[in-house]
Amino acid sequence: MRSPADAAPLVPSMRRLLRTAAFLVFLAGLLLYVFPLRTAEWFAWTIDPPMTAVFLGAAYWSSAVLEVAGARSAGWDRAKLAVWPVFVFTALTLGVTLLHLERFHLSPDHPFLARVATWTWLVVYAAVPVAMLVIGRVQARSRPPAAAAGTEARAPLPTGLRLLLAGVAAVLLLAGAALLLLPAQAATLWPWTLTALTARAVGAWLVGLGWAAAYALSRGDARTVRPLGLSALAFALLQVVALLRHGDVLEWAGAPAAGFVIVLLAIGVAGGWILALRPAGGRG
Repeated sequence: MRSPADAAPLVPSMRRLLRTAAFLVFLAGLLLYVFPLRTAEWFAWTIDPPMTAVFLGAAYWSSAVLEVAGARSAGWDRAKLAVWPVFVFTALTLGVTLLHLERFHLSPDHPFLARVATWTWLVVYAAVPVAMLVIGRVQARSRPPAAAAGTEARAPLPTGLRLLLAGVAAVLLLAGAALLLLPAQAATLWPWTLTALTARAVGAWLVGLGWAAAYALSRGDARTVRPLGLSALAFALLQVVALLRHGDVLEWAGAPAAGFVIVLLAIGVAGGWILALRPAGGRG
């Protein structure tokens, strides 16, 4: 049965925060996914090769899907799958930014739009984790109407899906942690060239995605994981298109490229499986 906090409706401030975050990551994804060759002029830091930009753009757009799904959720039990992974990612990315601040477009020598993008980036990544903590506390204090608390039973995830989510979560969290902590060494196992900054930026995304899979697994409830299914399937499909556009930089004969494709396939299958679930009595 749901706890009273889980059964509470989504507070308006959390809904607005998720919508705002979705709009911001959509814009970031638009710049990176559609214009990967213009990051020196239009983005907060220069990204090369373009495959890294479109990889990050796909991650941003899939995150927008997750946040929109969370904002559209009626209750906190469904929405928080979109909140805490985004908090983890934004907090990590703020740390990565501060660690590599010299690589960002802050100098007057950089194009005007790039400097605007940089200051926007700094404000957003400083503000969003704090806002999520503050509004999350408000949400935690919210309580449902007495008749709504504890009225829905859990709908357990199929065993096969649980195993798949466990595998995806483990791989993404381990790979992400390695890229964050040991970027030079871990980047040698990535299928295309990464700098220390791009390795850590990719690592932050992998940890955020892995956290989402692990959190869904820990909840184990088919009623509440649909936002993850939408986001995972979008991520996999967008990355396939990215590979078709810029996959020539990959060393396709090597193990890292094979591993990358296998993990993408696993993420896509997990997303499709989640969307195919029809828990009895559940509401999408």
